[in-house]
Amino acid sequence: MVSLKEHLCNLVTGKTKGLVAGLLRGFLFVLSLIYGLIVVILAGFYRARPVKFKAKVISVGNITLGGTGKTTFVEYLAGKLNLEGRKIAVLSRGYKSKKHDGLQARGDEPAMLEKKLPFALVLVDKNRVRSALKATKDYAVDTLILDDGLQQWRIFKDLEIVAIDVGNAFGNSRILPAGFLREPLSALKRADVFLLTQGFLGQDVNELTAKLKRINSQALIIESVHQPVGFSPLDNPDELLSLDFFRGKSVMIFSGIGNPLGFENSISSLGANIAKAIRFSDHHDYTIEDVDKLIVEAQRKKLEAVITTEKDAVKIRQLGIKDSGISVLGIELKVIKNEAELDRRLFSLYSF
Repeated sequence: MVSLKEHLCNLVTGKTKGLVAGLLRGFLFVLSLIYGLIVVILAGFYRARPVKFKAKVISVGNITLGGTGKTTFVEYLAGKLNLEGRKIAVLSRGYKSKKHDGLQARGDEPAMLEKKLPFALVLVDKNRVRSALKATKDYAVDTLILDDGLQQWRIFKDLEIVAIDVGNAFGNSRILPAGFLREPLSALKRADVFLLTQGFLGQDVNELTAKLKRINSQALIIESVHQPVGFSPLDNPDELLSLDFFRGKSVMIFSGIGNPLGFENSISSLGANIAKAIRFSDHHDYTIEDVDKLIVEAQRKKLEAVITTEKDAVKIRQLGIKDSGISVLGIELKVIKNEAELDRRLFSLYSF
């Protein structure tokens, strides 16, 4: 059954044909013009007098909907700054996080960051100005990393990093709801660094690089890959299995992330035979019934493993399921081009 999200995606990308689809696309285009105008006005208004903090502010964001790997880069960035002795706070909006007893519960991405960055403070609040004040006043941090920060116009940023998915950089180049852009492409002029993500070694990115340079010739362009580091049992995340552990085995994989294709390609590249790949919506709220169905289906098909992502594993662990037999693929980001220049720009922020 095709979800509403898939129907909308097929509509705006032109996969859905016919007179009615064409009229709907025209209507969405008009709405996108109105939405784009509102965004430009709001961005200009808030950026005129941004809030400044004593701590250095580094933003990692994107201009499109969907997963571009920015949270993985936040992890990479925080680790690099930690080695330099920086006191770091990661500020997240916490998509789909909920309040319990007046406290903001972790969403899946903040919870994952908190586990992987024990040296950093991870604060979840839709009001990033408020969480920035808390981090600087109560914890005396010297570095604020805004996860998904491009549209945080109220905060002055010392470094603006924009993640670009090389496989689908701008969709149809139209603004919501007629496309996938959260702001007009002109917003990329604010970027100090373009981070190319979801790529692979040897991939030709010359056309994308040329387009980015035409938009913003001053921004540094760095290239990265998301590389697997190993598998771990869902029930024992500290146990690391080798990358070859599932080579030649028939497996089921499932995910609820913005870019499931990247995860699926990673599993294939490690030699596993994907008998079934199940895609849930991004930030899917798993239930015990969801997991039970996955396990039962894998057993019925006599598959040798069930594998998911680190982000999905966070939510499934919260269900308290024991001995599920599910394995988790660990991923880390590696910068493969212009890392030295990135370091220079990053560490120059702290030069006095």
